[in-house]
Amino acid sequence: MKNSLRSSFGSALLGGAVVAAFFAIAVSAGWIDSKTTTTTAIPAPLTAPVSSKESGDTNTVNQIYSHDGPGVAFIESTEAPEEASSPLSPFGGDESRGGGIATGSGFLIDNEGHILTNNHVVEGATKVEVRLGSSDTNHEAEVVGADPATDVALLKIDVPADQQHPLSLGNSAKVQVGDPVVAIGNPFGLDRTVTAGIVSALQRQIQAPNGFSISHVIQTDAAINPGNSGGPLIDSEGSVIGINSQIQTGGGNDGNVGIGFAVPINTAREVVEQIEKNGKVEHAYIGINGGSVTPALAKALKLPVEKGVLVNEVVKGSPADKAGIEGGDTEATIEGVKVSLGGDIITEVEGKPIASMEDVINDVNSAQPGDKMELTLLRGDNETKHVTVTLGVRPKSAE
Repeated sequence: MKNSLRSSFGSALLGGAVVAAFFAIAVSAGWIDSKTTTTTAIPAPLTAPVSSKESGDTNTVNQIYSHDGPGVAFIESTEAPEEASSPLSPFGGDESRGGGIATGSGFLIDNEGHILTNNHVVEGATKVEVRLGSSDTNHEAEVVGADPATDVALLKIDVPADQQHPLSLGNSAKVQVGDPVVAIGNPFGLDRTVTAGIVSALQRQIQAPNGFSISHVIQTDAAINPGNSGGPLIDSEGSVIGINSQIQTGGGNDGNVGIGFAVPINTAREVVEQIEKNGKVEHAYIGINGGSVTPALAKALKLPVEKGVLVNEVVKGSPADKAGIEGGDTEATIEGVKVSLGGDIITEVEGKPIASMEDVINDVNSAQPGDKMELTLLRGDNETKHVTVTLGVRPKSAE
């Protein structure tokens, strides 16, 4: 689902992988679908311990760095030249990519050599090499599985057990605004860099490189720059609560301005569990393009409600289309944004009032393919309709 009426970010969201001279992946707020990715099953279950905030133990930045630093990975991905024909490509429609080396970060999660990182750090790579902590030894890595829809990838390296220092995985559902955090990674190729800050906000949504929305994202002011992608965001107990993935920039500045985003570790856990169980990752899909109804928008368009989601477009053949949801048929421009008016207005999901597009996005992202979802719609002259949508599997990209 594309949130076409919500305010767009005033600047680009940049991924942290450095690709040759191009140091970021530009993305914008938008679609909420996801990608079905075929992968290889993990040969053994994860063994990373889960920490609890009930202990109340805290550590200094130095202690966290000393303890967790050896388990943080410096990742180099060799990319072959290719045609960037995707409309989601940061290089534009048909611009050629010259290949080169992309650098990013990652971290060990068990004693069997499994490493979590961002998908955009290793996507399209012909070769991936990893160095752990302060070691100068390169280990060739296998991409075990990846999910572009959440920007998560799982790698595996063969390394002696005494050289493995896995990080403990925390519970991102318990994170609170104001909690102190530490980021360890390789910004601009400067390996073993540590920065500190706080959790600035929760429940953010960012766009994955393939065009779908990632929910429950953690915002932090800990300095994150290109090259930090895939590295851990760590709480005061030394446990990973997120994977550093994107930054928001402003005024043509490609560096940190104090607004970074981390994919929650609970999301990454779910991805890894699907890879382990099914050998692939699937996400729910509804197939609408819409935007939030606000009091100002309702007044301008003479809508019957001040909250909800105005359906702008229904993807042909999608679950929403099959359920009879209708998109708009009248083109208009509102505050510079082109929309289609006259479509259904979603007011409730499963009997729960919907205040914004973000509510629908979260509900669909929390569901599974095959789940049934009842929507309450307003159509035409205040006609109320109830439809049941059987959610499908999201396509490979939002376009």
